[in-house]
Amino acid sequence: MTGVNQRLWQRLRRDLGKAVGDFGLIREGDRIAVGISGGKDSYTLLLLLKELRRRAPVAFQLCAVNIDSGYPGYRTDIIEGFLKEQQVEYRMVPTEHYAIIKDKRRPGSSYCSICARLKRGSLYSAVQEMGCNKLALGHHRDDFVETLLLNQFFVGSLKAMAASMLADNGLTSVIRPLVYAAEADIIQFSQQAKLPVVCCRCPVCGAADLRRRRMKELLKELEEEIPNIKSSLLTALGNVHPRHLLDPSLVKDDKQCA
Repeated sequence: MTGVNQRLWQRLRRDLGKAVGDFGLIREGDRIAVGISGGKDSYTLLLLLKELRRRAPVAFQLCAVNIDSGYPGYRTDIIEGFLKEQQVEYRMVPTEHYAIIKDKRRPGSSYCSICARLKRGSLYSAVQEMGCNKLALGHHRDDFVETLLLNQFFVGSLKAMAASMLADNGLTSVIRPLVYAAEADIIQFSQQAKLPVVCCRCPVCGAADLRRRRMKELLKELEEEIPNIKSSLLTALGNVHPRHLLDPSLVKDDKQCA
């Protein structure tokens, strides 16, 4: 890829390929819609999946879908231009989400939570209309690790995200092929490839959630002492020992056998 460090590109390809293999994310005959927001992660995911499709041993179809939440100034024209350049089938979905959010959001509550719910519903509908059985999202390794810590610190729950799961509609499989990809690599790739990143233009665009930002800062501090901490935490998500946890529902069988 022109202008991109080949070692970086190969590392991203390897990370995506490993995720696809480890979690069985892509099967013969899949029709996959990539959720394109205009951010670095979704652009990178689309390009990697295009490359994978070219050399994969199984045949699958690829398309893209963008949900316009209606925030003034959101440059869907730039996103559409990129998708045309990539020569992939795509759909641009305009919505009235911003008007709904302004009407329904409680004062002081988060834009992100209600916006995400509305966008998720529109994505699932669009994916079904496009005849796709899977929706690929651009969550990367750092998202998984930060979500794990957020749930532990603020919710009291031991969970993060799944690399593959059936959506609430019971029809669409949501896959996250960038689970092994480091955000730093995606940032570097995005800059080198000159991807046309656009802001969603919501009132809090660019202002990361304070709690998530604190997790980023904490991980950065810990990395100075433990360089592989993010990889270790991600590995921990796949190395669970239920008998050594405190969820009573996990020890019922043991009590019955005692």
